[in-house]
Amino acid sequence: MPWEKESARQHLVTYFSGFIYHFGIFAGLFYLFISLLNLAIPVLIFKLIQILLLCGLICGLGLLVKRGVYSHMRYISCPDDFVANTLVDGFMLLALLDTLFVGVQVYFWGMAIIMFLYIPMGKIRHCFFFFYSRILFGAFFGRRGVFPREQKTSRV
Repeated sequence: MPWEKESARQHLVTYFSGFIYHFGIFAGLFYLFISLLNLAIPVLIFKLIQILLLCGLICGLGLLVKRGVYSHMRYISCPDDFVANTLVDGFMLLALLDTLFVGVQVYFWGMAIIMFLYIPMGKIRHCFFFFYSRILFGAFFGRRGVFPREQKTSRV
């Protein structure tokens, strides 16, 4: 939980902004899938996608500004941090605009292509490896007994 991890506990706004940002990214990827297959979805889900895209975009831009404004954040950032954030923000912006206006789809798909081409070269590649690495991490270390099990304490 975030309050148990010092880096998250001291920066809860940034922590939750990151969550919302990633939900927006997933909404954008889901919307890309829907638009490529020309699927019809219920209005409620469509509106939820729009809300997630907007909130994710706001959080992503906020995190990008924070990274650029605060000197300690700039110090630990590399150019890829800025490029990856900018590409993903552009992807979400164009996804949102495509939900609102006709004629944006070609730009949205173009940005998606650019983002997917960048994935193997930049930090965005974690989206492909995150879930797989968590499964392996848990299976490997859990199986070997590296993680200590919680000890039940008896009351005397």
